[in-house]
Amino acid sequence: MSAFKYNRLDKDNVAVLLVDHQSGLVNLVHDFSPDDFKNNVLALADAAKYFKLPTILTTSFEEGPNGPLVPELKALFPNAPYIARPGNINAWDNQDFVNAVKATGKRQLLIAGIVTEVCVAFPALSAREEGYEVFVVADASGTFNPTTREAAWARMQAAGCQLMTWFGVACELHRDWRNDVAGLGTLLSNHLPSYRCLIASHLTAKGATG
Repeated sequence: MSAFKYNRLDKDNVAVLLVDHQSGLVNLVHDFSPDDFKNNVLALADAAKYFKLPTILTTSFEEGPNGPLVPELKALFPNAPYIARPGNINAWDNQDFVNAVKATGKRQLLIAGIVTEVCVAFPALSAREEGYEVFVVADASGTFNPTTREAAWARMQAAGCQLMTWFGVACELHRDWRNDVAGLGTLLSNHLPSYRCLIASHLTAKGATG
């Protein structure tokens, strides 16, 4: 048996792919509550901004029922590559998208999108085939129900994709609280009310004993 090697996310070698977070497709997400899902997606996006990760936005068939990219993501990444695919279901079938990924020069890909078994799984499997390390951000990807989600997760894991959450992504990229206590604390507090309480109590106690 070969020894396990823990390849951590490396902020200098990661690109973020946000696939088909579109206004129409959001209505298909039923494995998370609408508020939780929106929070998770924006938390991942804020983490990408905080760590200065190259981020690629893509949509599929915007003029159809899928609708436009949700405006919050466009506002967060006004200068990011934005690939409006005319019809390709698998983003990896679109050469502009693949070119944008390759142009980052990164070999680790964080992928999230709607819906999990198609818009996430298809490019994730395609990227694995081309030798990329793929990390699927499970709580920033949504679909119809837990059954379809778990089938997609199993398929991707069998191909070597790793499942993570936005919180795990942020902590693994950060490595050490001492790198920036206020920055990481703010990122977590902005998207986890319980963590905001934790930070507030910490700062209060620190002030009382400082």
